Amino acid sequence: EYTDGGKTREDWTKKIYEDFRAKNPQIPTWEDGVRQGFYKEARVGELIAHQKFIADPEANPLKTPSGKIEIYSEDLAKIRDTWDLEPGSVEPIPFFYPGFESYQDINDEYPLLIQGYHYKAHTHSSYANNQIVQEAAPHFAWMNPADADARGIKDGDTVKVFNDRGEIRILAKVTPRAMPGHVFIPQGSWHDADMSGDRIDYGGCINTLTIAKPTPLGKCNPQHSNIGQVEKA
Repeated sequence: EYTDGGKTREDWTKKIYEDFRAKNPQIPTWEDGVRQGFYKEARVGELIAHQKFIADPEANPLKTPSGKIEIYSEDLAKIRDTWDLEPGSVEPIPFFYPGFESYQDINDEYPLLIQGYHYKAHTHSSYANNQIVQEAAPHFAWMNPADADARGIKDGDTVKVFNDRGEIRILAKVTPRAMPGHVFIPQGSWHDADMSGDRIDYGGCINTLTIAKPTPLGKCNPQHSNIGQVEKA
């Protein structure tokens, strides 16, 4: 809880806005912003990544050990050789790594690759418990018609998605925009399960299905790579 002399939520919002405005004086004042409700700014011109570095690499080195764009990373090579990692998970040059659980691991019991993605209605879990937001943009498990038809699932049905780690309930969105063999579920939904009872997550939280193994470097939740099954609830 942030009080700092008794600041209200509006006080904090105003402070954050004014701190941003100090670096971007072209935006409206707090009072004008509240009055007009929104502000749009068009950035004119081409944005070139590392433009200063390109113009003068010696005067504008990058934040890498060499100051240059690195194809081979000595830092990553050191991490590979000194950290306790799964073989092949970190290399000093770019390479493809399918993850701890991937299309290579699907089987008869869990034939679908369940992948998470960032949703338009919230930032991670922030605002995901807002009822208005939930009604405007509910969570769906996106499925290809071929996978849905094989399971007797129609668009809008409530389905159960499960694997060895847990089970969730979520609405199905049947669409050819989903790749066959894949199920796409937004991340950020709040967990809602009776952990002393059936342990079924009625909140549709994809973390319920996620392998409890962090990514090699970022130590993040690898929720974008899970195998599982879907059935009509």
